[in-house]
Amino acid sequence: MGDLARARANMVAGQIFTDAVHSTGILDAMSEVMRERFVPAAQAATAYADVEIPLEGERALLMPVAFAKLLQMAQVGRNDLVLDVGCATGYSAAVLARLAGSVVALESDPDLGATAGETLSALGVDNVAVVQGPLEAGYKAEAPYDVIFLNGSVEAVPDALVAQLAPGGRLVAIVGTGQLGRATVITRQDATMGTRQVFEAMATPLPGFAVNKSFVF
Repeated sequence: MGDLARARANMVAGQIFTDAVHSTGILDAMSEVMRERFVPAAQAATAYADVEIPLEGERALLMPVAFAKLLQMAQVGRNDLVLDVGCATGYSAAVLARLAGSVVALESDPDLGATAGETLSALGVDNVAVVQGPLEAGYKAEAPYDVIFLNGSVEAVPDALVAQLAPGGRLVAIVGTGQLGRATVITRQDATMGTRQVFEAMATPLPGFAVNKSFVF
């Protein structure tokens, strides 16, 4: 076993499993997807540390434990259609692809989107479609979605995204700024929405989700 494969196994067993993520599907998926393929070459040695990995354009990959716990909250099923918002280099989409039926990976940065498409193709991931557009708008063309997964923190979840949930659907995100973020799941049952906060978390903000604040004298 190579150093990176050993680091990946240690990440799953020593970080994720011990932090109350016991879903076999998630553990298996994160054991199999090579996170180092989705980070800048200079960051490969730290790909499996429980830290955010900086990317271009002030973006980052979520910390592995926070990512895994969000996945567990989303309860992704084998036949689910997932919207992966802010897929960046494609790591989240690669993991989701092993849990879901199909994934729409939405990215606003054309360079990151191109990288995601190339890497996913090179790894033979064939149930992910990478699309480009503003993250806060979602991707109506393929809606409704069983799961909407947000890869970063947001000040608030726009109604436009929640509206793209299918009945019974789940949207997971880190809502808040700075050290005030809360991992949140929004569920839809017909016209009724429910919101539940699960754990505290910090993450790099996704672009496009800042709340407009009125000017105060």
